Amino acid sequence: MTDEHSKTPQRPWRNFYGRRHGKTLRDSQREYLSEDLAALSPGPVDFDANPERTPLDLDALFGGKPVWLEVGFGGGEHMVHMAALNPQVGIIGCEPFINGVAMLLGKIRAAGVENVAVHPGDVRDLFDVLPDGSISKAFLLYPDPWPKARHHRRRFVTPEHLDPLARVMKEGAEFRVATDIPDYVRQTLEEVPPAGFDLVAESGTAWDDWLSTRYEQKALREGRVPHYLTFRRTAAAPRG
Repeated sequence: MTDEHSKTPQRPWRNFYGRRHGKTLRDSQREYLSEDLAALSPGPVDFDANPERTPLDLDALFGGKPVWLEVGFGGGEHMVHMAALNPQVGIIGCEPFINGVAMLLGKIRAAGVENVAVHPGDVRDLFDVLPDGSISKAFLLYPDPWPKARHHRRRFVTPEHLDPLARVMKEGAEFRVATDIPDYVRQTLEEVPPAGFDLVAESGTAWDDWLSTRYEQKALREGRVPHYLTFRRTAAAPRG
């Protein structure tokens, strides 16, 4: 929505329900945040920095490489693994939990990967400034399950998130979802296809290039069964 006179996009009201902070950060983690985070920015994402919502220049950011997106990277182990395994792409990670961001930055230092960018905030703000059809692969790995029925609308697999995700993904781009929650699988299968995706595979076996995360290891220890779903962005325009 734009103001009738200024034509500047209005800041949308977006409820945020997850955690932004956890345990007190270690000195090394605070160092990562103060010294490394700004240099890894994908560009101006937040409304204060980019009130016009000008699209990011991803070609300049990654030198024309294909761009992948990980939504909610947790501790960052999968994102760094994929960056090291695929130096021919650029990967943007989005995570509002600052403790997870600090963990990722430590892993980036240790691995020495350079084909990454980090947005430490709400992915919906990032969607606002990603160009149409700019993402070649996206990952949603062990997202917050919001197990209570009245909270299911807070899950990522709702139109509020899936419709803009579909807009920014290239035709034929792959969208991977991993979860250990059966009802999350149900909602994913119900909500993702109408947003503009075809189901390619649903399996109990992970992808060949998969790196098991600490969230998955916790699920396995507690007896929950992982599910791996693969979707493909269709040529059809998303709803709405």
